Amino acid sequence: MILPAVVEFSRLFLKWVFVIIMSLNCKISSSSGLNGTSSKMKKVKEPANSGWRWKRLVLFVWLIVVAVGVGFFFISGVFRRKMEVITLTGACKDNKSLVLVQQFNVSNDLLHELAYSFYETDQITALKCTKQLGDKLSTKHEITCSLKGPNSAQNAELWGQCPIHDDDKPSLVHEKVARGHNNGILKVCVWVLLVFALCALIPCLWKNHKVKIKPKEQTQTSSRSAGKWMKKLLVLFVLVGVTVSIWLFWYLNDGIQLRRRETIANMCDERARMLQDQFNVSMNHVHALAILVSTFYHGKQPPAIDQKTFGEYTERTFFERPLTSGVAYALRVRHSEREKFEKEHGWTIKKMDTENQDQTLAQDCDPKNLEPSPIQDEYAPVILSQETVSHIVSIDMMSGKEDRENILRARASGKGVLTSPFKLLKSNHLGVVLTFAVYNTHLHQDATPEERIKATVGYLGASYDVPSLVEKLLHQLASKQTIVVNVYDTTNASAAINMYGPAEADTGFLHISSLDFGDPSRKHEMRCRFKQRPPPPWTAILASGGVLIITFLLGHIFYAAINRIAAVERDYRKMMELKHRAEAADVAKSQFLATVSHEIRTPMNGVLGMLQMLMDTNLDAKQLDFAQTAHASGKDLIKLINEVLDQAKIESGRLELEAVPFELRTILDNVVSLLSTKSQEKGIELAVYVSSQLAEEVVGDPGRFRQIITNLVENSLKFTHDRGHIFVSVHLADEVTDENSLKIFNGSNSNTACNTLSGLPVVDRKKSWENFEKLSGKDLINESEKIKILVTVEDTGVGIPIKAQSSIFTPFMQADSSTSRTYGGTGIGLSISKRLVGLMNGEIGFVSEPGTGSTFSFTAVFMKKETSSLDTVLQQYHPDTSAFRGLRALVIDQKNIRAEVTRYHLQRLGISVEITSDFESAQSYRSEIDSSTFAMVLVDQEVWDKESGLAFLRGVESSTKLFLLANSINPAIQDEIKSANLVATVVQKPLRLSILISCIQETISLGNTSVLARRKPSTLGTLLRDKRILVVDDNIVNRRVAEGALKKYGAIVTCVDSGKAALEKLKPPHSFHACFMDLQMPEMDGFEATRQIRRLESMVNEEIISNNASPWHMPILAMTADVIQATDEECMKCGMDGYVSKPFEEEQLYSAAACFFESG
Repeated sequence: MILPAVVEFSRLFLKWVFVIIMSLNCKISSSSGLNGTSSKMKKVKEPANSGWRWKRLVLFVWLIVVAVGVGFFFISGVFRRKMEVITLTGACKDNKSLVLVQQFNVSNDLLHELAYSFYETDQITALKCTKQLGDKLSTKHEITCSLKGPNSAQNAELWGQCPIHDDDKPSLVHEKVARGHNNGILKVCVWVLLVFALCALIPCLWKNHKVKIKPKEQTQTSSRSAGKWMKKLLVLFVLVGVTVSIWLFWYLNDGIQLRRRETIANMCDERARMLQDQFNVSMNHVHALAILVSTFYHGKQPPAIDQKTFGEYTERTFFERPLTSGVAYALRVRHSEREKFEKEHGWTIKKMDTENQDQTLAQDCDPKNLEPSPIQDEYAPVILSQETVSHIVSIDMMSGKEDRENILRARASGKGVLTSPFKLLKSNHLGVVLTFAVYNTHLHQDATPEERIKATVGYLGASYDVPSLVEKLLHQLASKQTIVVNVYDTTNASAAINMYGPAEADTGFLHISSLDFGDPSRKHEMRCRFKQRPPPPWTAILASGGVLIITFLLGHIFYAAINRIAAVERDYRKMMELKHRAEAADVAKSQFLATVSHEIRTPMNGVLGMLQMLMDTNLDAKQLDFAQTAHASGKDLIKLINEVLDQAKIESGRLELEAVPFELRTILDNVVSLLSTKSQEKGIELAVYVSSQLAEEVVGDPGRFRQIITNLVENSLKFTHDRGHIFVSVHLADEVTDENSLKIFNGSNSNTACNTLSGLPVVDRKKSWENFEKLSGKDLINESEKIKILVTVEDTGVGIPIKAQSSIFTPFMQADSSTSRTYGGTGIGLSISKRLVGLMNGEIGFVSEPGTGSTFSFTAVFMKKETSSLDTVLQQYHPDTSAFRGLRALVIDQKNIRAEVTRYHLQRLGISVEITSDFESAQSYRSEIDSSTFAMVLVDQEVWDKESGLAFLRGVESSTKLFLLANSINPAIQDEIKSANLVATVVQKPLRLSILISCIQETISLGNTSVLARRKPSTLGTLLRDKRILVVDDNIVNRRVAEGALKKYGAIVTCVDSGKAALEKLKPPHSFHACFMDLQMPEMDGFEATRQIRRLESMVNEEIISNNASPWHMPILAMTADVIQATDEECMKCGMDGYVSKPFEEEQLYSAAACFFESG
């Protein structure tokens, strides 16, 4: 029971210490992490005593462990003392004293029973016995016992003393005293170890508390100090574990030894008590026989007992004396009575054989061979004997020296007297003779020795075969004997006689039990040993070894953990150092990109601005072509710079999306308008379709959405050859689960002309989104407020090689080097698109087959906006389209997808559309429905057939207008129509809303609505006319460009070259209506100048508020080439109202400034 308790206690303690170490390490690591990442954060100063609090916690835990250990040690000592066996020696005959007499070999079990019986009574609740040692020369000691009652009133101490003998042998009491002394020594050692460890721990903790660490070195110092005290704690733990292991071995081994001692003591005491009890019983029977002889031989005249009667009686009562081997009676005969005695019995008194070895009552002894007894004062010839020893009749018992002394002592004391051991002739065993004096019947109890000697009439003797008796006794016990028993006569302590048992061998513990055979002059004892030496204390060895192994294993684990923690902390510090370097490198890179962007954009602003101003002058066709080419090249360079900066923003995590309302269809129209020239040059069909289920407006970042669409369409244009197509479609993400809604758009590798936009085979677009994890919009949080769209860009280009498809989204990676040389590009457009899609909580994928084409699909999540009617949206972007509502149109196109695209654009204007595939079906359609109901007929150029087409057109009413849809104008078709005196308006693809509105308004007369020309930015110049605008820029070229652009809109422009000059100009009151301010300028930058201007305005406003005048606030717009750092939020913080990035267009300057002025 002790071992599991110790192991469990050790396990819980070690687990506790390990948790504290790990939590403390986590605390230190977290503190280190906070300090390490403080390059971008505000440092928080921690309390100076935070580390000391942890050290006090460890000290408190250590004190608890010490207290628990000491308590456990003392509790175990008390428990052990309670289990100690009370062993007392001595004897007492005083009836007034309550003593325990070891003279009768009271066993431990009987002693426990006796104590239990005391405790069970109502009179006694405690038994206490003490042993008082005598003087050095005395062999006797005294025992005092006291009893206590159940209450204090009845408590009384009954004491008594009796002498006991001390045999100069180490008793069990002495062994326990020595063991208690050893316990005291061990306790002192444990206390010394604990105090030493505690004294070693406290100075270290106090020293750490006293030392003040600088904030910069606090992290590393705390980490190193934590490692040091953890190692000290580990060493202390190992020392404690080793100490506990040694103590556990000692404790368990001591318990094993104690149990062995108790076992052999109980067994030996039991055998000695049984032998002694049987001998006392036999001795009492012999004494009774002596009384019998005195009564019936000497008390009767003539004697009632003769040899025959005595022999028969002793044989029949032999069972009452199982230890005796023979009994005989010798008569006391004085010398004066010898002659008469010999005549009466007819034989001569014989003398014993030798003086050296008494053979009284010896078997196989022939009296005829013995000499007559020599003359002496008196004789003791045997006259009555047991049949087994009848041959000793007539032998004088007093002819032997030792026998004579025993007889004299027996008749003087009145007790039985034993002879020294002698060898029996027949059995060759050692035996003894017990002699009792027989007195006449007139002797009273309190007779003096002289009276006893005078009253003596004879002597009764009984011989004992000691080895046979002991052997017989041992056989009565358990059959398997585990101990060796020796019986000794120790009358002569220096030459003890072994009466029974083999030669002694050292087999471990020796227990000695005294034997009292009734003769106080002779001493006997029983010595017991185990037959075999005790086995090794495996329980103690295994338990202590287990604790030691567990200690070393846990120590190894802790040591490895400490080393691992130290390694992790080193790696963490190294990682934080590398992180700081990386952050510094990132800052340097960002600063470098900002600087490069600024330095490139500033001259590019001048280049593009001057080219624009050049193109506004009177140039011939060749000069204008040169200027336009240079202007386009400059724009391409700006686009490349923007892509690189976007990639840098994304990698640094600084790119954030806007959340503004915008119209998806308008964004797509803008992309188509931007790329229409390239598609027309290559003869590629470019079309856009937006599902009618999609809302007119959503909330998101229109610029980044336009950038993704532009990148994908430009890639398709780059890799698509002539006569192919590029088809952009936008649907709700939930629509892809409905096969019917996308049936006409799910093209396949079929050659059917109506399946695709251009009739060429395409890849299966569904494969491009089949790996999306979250395609449906139903899994969005706040589904009612968000919308997920699916955008697909399909082309019939060259496709992507299989080996290059895995790295298609890797920055600056292209299919192969030949692709880079053939098609050009930087290879970062798709990478940027993927990052932007991720920022929009979407996914992007593709499917591509070399030689067939590619399809890219991506999803994006936008916020829903309050639904606006179609008229409201159209009025916002195209104010004069309300007259189109209610018109009907007929579309003739053999390709369903293309016809649906045309229907989509016309329906945006509120025009009802009917579709037919050719002129024949159109003829039948016209016959069924009144053709006058169609306001227009739109015919795709690929469907035109001269005969059927002219026949159809001749039957159309004159009010119905004809529109010819074509990628490029075919003069032959126009000539055929003109030859038939018909008029057809050519609408050049790709279709977009602005083109259709312009063509329809120019062709169809809509009541009082005048024909609208295409709107140009210059028509809005009235908003800036006569407005005084200040341009602040340190670069003269930029000032000239901005001045020229603003003057085109009628503004009055003033230019200054520094922030200080602008501050002087803009001190209230002033006459300026707006200010364009560069951000990076010497002496005072644009941010500081703006803050100073706003401060001046605040001071003036405080003065004029009391006069109920309007406060001063002049719009200030930033002009910057640093597109990384100059964000809208940073400009707003210093008081700016917006910003324009360089290089800027004329429209940008106008739009940025015009929003602050009301239209006239």
